[in-house]
Amino acid sequence: MATGKEFAEYLHEVFAQFGPIQTRRMFGGHGVYHEGLMFGLVADSALYLKADAQTTGQFTERGLQPFQYEKGGKAMTIAYYQAPEEVFDDPDEAAVWARLAFEAALRASRAKQAKSPARTPRKKTTPGRKPRR
Repeated sequence: MATGKEFAEYLHEVFAQFGPIQTRRMFGGHGVYHEGLMFGLVADSALYLKADAQTTGQFTERGLQPFQYEKGGKAMTIAYYQAPEEVFDDPDEAAVWARLAFEAALRASRAKQAKSPARTPRKKTTPGRKPRR
């Protein structure tokens, strides 16, 4: 069986038709990125793809399971689902599912940016001292 690192490297080949990807080590697994956005993750040599309200049904209809981890004795689920097996055998299918996951990542990023108020930098002050003018 391939290690997580070998599997993550193999994904460059799997997603070649979709476009360039980057993989980064994180939390004992790897994140899979395209244009700076994480659209997939590798854990225990399994690939999970980003899902959202618009795409979750496409994963669940096929019986694909969400990524789960344990935190504080509880099972936690995040919006990543197992990739279908045909992703590894068919470059066209790999591109379709990668686009689906990347678009979910784009929507999540836009929603996050819309919620974040514009931040103005604050002047640093030392406690007990007045700021310089």
